[in-house]
Amino acid sequence: MEKPKSKKGLARLVSALGYSLQGLAACYRNEEAFRQEAVVFIVLLVVIVLIPLSGFVKLLLFTVNSLVLIVELLNSAVEAVVDKVSPEYDELAGRAKDMGSAAVLLSLIAAAAVWVYALYQAFF
Repeated sequence: MEKPKSKKGLARLVSALGYSLQGLAACYRNEEAFRQEAVVFIVLLVVIVLIPLSGFVKLLLFTVNSLVLIVELLNSAVEAVVDKVSPEYDELAGRAKDMGSAAVLLSLIAAAAVWVYALYQAFF
C-alpha cells in the first residue's frame, strides 16, 4: 500500500479532523473502558452545568474529565500497537500495557480529587 500524498493548508486540517474522528469512533467501537468513560463524561457534563460553581471550577472539572478520555485514548493506542507487534506474551509488552493502565488510573484519581473538592465547595 502506498503512502498517501501529503495535503496542505485547509485540506490538511480537514483530513486531520477526519482521522481524529475515526480514532474516536474506533476507540468507542473497540474499547469497553472508553465507552464507559465516555458515558460518564456525558453525564458529568450535565452535572457540571447544573451545580452551583464558579466558571473556573467548572472549567477545571471539564478539563480533568477530558483528561481521562485523552489518557484512555493513548492507552488504547499503546495496547493496539503492542498487540500488533507482539501477539505472543512478552515481558516488555506487558509492562507497556501496565504503564498505560497506570496512567489511566492516575487520571481517574486526579479527576476524583477535583470532583471531591468541587462538590465540597458547592454544598458545604
